[in-house]
Amino acid sequence: MVTRVMVTGAAGRIGRAVLALLAERGIETNALVLEDPGDLTARLVITGDAADPKTVRAALDGADAVIHLAAIPSPLHHGAGEVFGGNTLATFTVLEEAGRGGIRRAALASSFGVTGLPWTDEPHPHPAYLPVDEAMPAQVADAYGLSKQTDELTARTMARRHHMSVICLRYPFVGGIDERLRARADQLTADPAAGARELWTYLEVRDAARAALLALGVPGPGAHTVHLCAPETLVPFPTEELLRRYHPATPLRRPLPGRTAPIDTTAARRLLGFTARHLLDV
Repeated sequence: MVTRVMVTGAAGRIGRAVLALLAERGIETNALVLEDPGDLTARLVITGDAADPKTVRAALDGADAVIHLAAIPSPLHHGAGEVFGGNTLATFTVLEEAGRGGIRRAALASSFGVTGLPWTDEPHPHPAYLPVDEAMPAQVADAYGLSKQTDELTARTMARRHHMSVICLRYPFVGGIDERLRARADQLTADPAAGARELWTYLEVRDAARAALLALGVPGPGAHTVHLCAPETLVPFPTEELLRRYHPATPLRRPLPGRTAPIDTTAARRLLGFTARHLLDV
């Protein structure tokens, strides 16, 4: 049973939701953040870089599980080397120090960006098939997507190296209903082409936090990757109509009736027992 969790990136959107959920469940938390905002609901707050072993060891004090969320979240505002190097070294360091410290349960934030679709320079990228699943070949041509591919490989290595359970959560666009998702839905309804790379999918932030906690319940050793998203898209248009318009040559492996999200979340249901609960009314 998990009793204290070290959360990196705890001051971020998902991080704060994770802290709130853990507090609700009576689970103590240690927070690792670059700067302390002063309002985190954590037993211990450590400031510093998740790529620094000494800092990570301090943040792991008394913890028996890790949720690693700290990362540069896109390739848009930092150099490619900073994005790739920072993200991958942080993931290696957090899992290595956790494993060396005897921690055997970890969850880490991967991303739909690992497919390569959101950030490739291709003007109109298309998935190899639909719905997208964990086995679909990636088309990564950016540093962020590459960093997430590497993070998932690191997870598999650390699972073997330290006999850990490590779950990689491929998050889509994440936000609160009123904080971010309504505006995103309005944007994509007005311009559906803007959502074609991410397949008009989303996940409410409380569901993102719950998936991370569920991931800590998966016994090890072993590493697993799962896609997450709400069961329906953000836009009020039939999914197959959108796919015929924006991904006309992509094979459809099964029907996607109504507004069904074109991402297969079967692995998340099977492994984590997870289905999204907080849905936007479109």
